[in-house]
Amino acid sequence: MDFTLNEQQLHWQSIARDFAQRHVAPMAREMDESGEMPLTLVSEMAKLGLLGTTLPKSLGGSEMDYVSLALVYEELGRACSSIRGFMTVHSSLVMQCIYQWGTHKQKQKYLPAMASGEVIGCYALTEPEAGSDAASIQTTATKSSVQIEGQNFYTLNGEKIWITNGNIARIGIVFAKLDTLSEKKPHEQVTAFIVRLNNPDIKRFRMPGQELGHRASDHANIIFHETPVTDDPVLGGEGMGFKVAMSALDHGRLGVAAGALGVHQACLDACVSFAKERKQFGKPIGDFEMIQSTIAEMKASLDASRLLVYRAAWMKDQKLPTKLETSVAKYFATNAACKAASDAVLLHGGRGYSNEYPVERYYRDIKGLQIYEGTEHIQKIVIARELLREPGLR
Repeated sequence: MDFTLNEQQLHWQSIARDFAQRHVAPMAREMDESGEMPLTLVSEMAKLGLLGTTLPKSLGGSEMDYVSLALVYEELGRACSSIRGFMTVHSSLVMQCIYQWGTHKQKQKYLPAMASGEVIGCYALTEPEAGSDAASIQTTATKSSVQIEGQNFYTLNGEKIWITNGNIARIGIVFAKLDTLSEKKPHEQVTAFIVRLNNPDIKRFRMPGQELGHRASDHANIIFHETPVTDDPVLGGEGMGFKVAMSALDHGRLGVAAGALGVHQACLDACVSFAKERKQFGKPIGDFEMIQSTIAEMKASLDASRLLVYRAAWMKDQKLPTKLETSVAKYFATNAACKAASDAVLLHGGRGYSNEYPVERYYRDIKGLQIYEGTEHIQKIVIARELLREPGLR
């Protein structure tokens, strides 16, 4: 078993690390305090080819493999979870979803513009009464009995919450229950629509309150009221929205798991540096065995997480089923990073309790990764069901 990164993977890791450390990390605290992410960073990511991810060059993509993509997310997460979150939603949830389920026309229309950063995308699934239970969404799509210029016409009504990139996005994948499928099971009614969001019938505003973490992310509340949707909007076919949503979440979970690696690595880096510099009782605190124990545990759990995340990415490259492995990676890596962030704050003492040091931000940010793209509890359900579905060793 060869764990050596190949030339392409080292190339993308280097590009992402340089961008993250030179352009993102110096701004991370300011972005966290202001609650805003400069869109110039999006343009820079596009120029470097980071937004193109695994898509083919014919669609503006960068033709990364999935291990390279995981490395990119890891480096971005190491510097700023808000930047990593933006890219995971834009590139993995939306772009890869359109690439997997879209028609030729839809791919040509949206993907090159998204890879260039000209068009930003969002993924509108979560609602006030529908989080982990995606089939319970209440947003509706009413299908007109007539066509306009040979195209179907739909009207959307409903509300979406916690939509990352929702206020800055030009398009969104919006999930709604189609009225003509009302006799079917709830998940069979769900349909995915590619919606242009610059529409006066769509109200968009920032989520109320202040987030615990990911404060530079754009989290939106989006309301559709008699919103007309035309221009070949259906993604994957009527009634296929639930399958579209679940496939997208599998892509997104890899991004979250890799982002957790970045946070975990940043916690370890900060603790090693602080343990060398901070002195108590006449010597560096790194000389004390309890501090050494904390750092050793942090390193061991990081390596375990990294192997799980890279395994899931490698399996995607081999075109193998990865539902189980991606959920295992997401579950383990986010939990391990949560403990690492908690230990990092404790190790820093009073300094870790304020944003004077970045571990305070890591501690807040990592909780979001336990929730996004399926909570810790949902990952346990996915893992158990996959194991019980087919008896025998996996």
